[in-house]
Amino acid sequence: MESNPLTFAPHEFWQEIQAPGTFEAHAGSGFLDFYPAVLADGRQLALPIRVLPGGDDRAVASLIVNQASFEVEDALAEAMTAHAHAFAPEVVVGVPTLGLPLAANVARRLGHARMVALGTSRKFWYDDALSQPLRSITSPGGEKRIYLDPRMLPLLRGRRFVLVDDVVSTGTSLVSVLRLLEGAGLRPAAAIFAMLQGKRWKAALDDAGMHDLAVFGAICSPLLVRGGDGRWRPELSAA
Repeated sequence: MESNPLTFAPHEFWQEIQAPGTFEAHAGSGFLDFYPAVLADGRQLALPIRVLPGGDDRAVASLIVNQASFEVEDALAEAMTAHAHAFAPEVVVGVPTLGLPLAANVARRLGHARMVALGTSRKFWYDDALSQPLRSITSPGGEKRIYLDPRMLPLLRGRRFVLVDDVVSTGTSLVSVLRLLEGAGLRPAAAIFAMLQGKRWKAALDDAGMHDLAVFGAICSPLLVRGGDGRWRPELSAA
């Protein structure tokens, strides 16, 4: 890291948890290339700002877990495990792709011997009835499908489980996963994310009739808007 805490090279993001208050003096003036997300204990993580397609005035703070240091992954998983503990889950279900390392980390911290991984690659023994179309804000191109391996059903039926993923943003992927599980007669006790990105996911759950799902995140980040001075600030309108 450079000595100036406001300067990060592209490869330096997601590598270090900063002390509480590290970026507070600069929060009011906005940010140029990163947004500081805050853990429950006050520690901060600098997230790179990514401009959304279709314009240059709105952006999100990005988190790519498989590019993060183990220190950062562990800090996020520790916070996620604290949320999971409240539901005493018997199983952790991981959502591909970036939710899988977090799900394994959380499951280990809960003392579990294994977790259940959903997949986006169809194996020949899969049942198409146990699948749903899948799209995400970071992969807007081709549509994929998400699958539940039928061999995993005995591990989930009649058992309390939580869903673990890296980021929820628009809620589109979350709703697809919930519909996949619902089709198998399953419902998670909670959905736990490394990051809640904005609030658009709430509307997606409402529209799908799933507003009562308990949702938690280790960190949160808002949608961002660019001001006339070129700096990014949280969007005040909702989302």
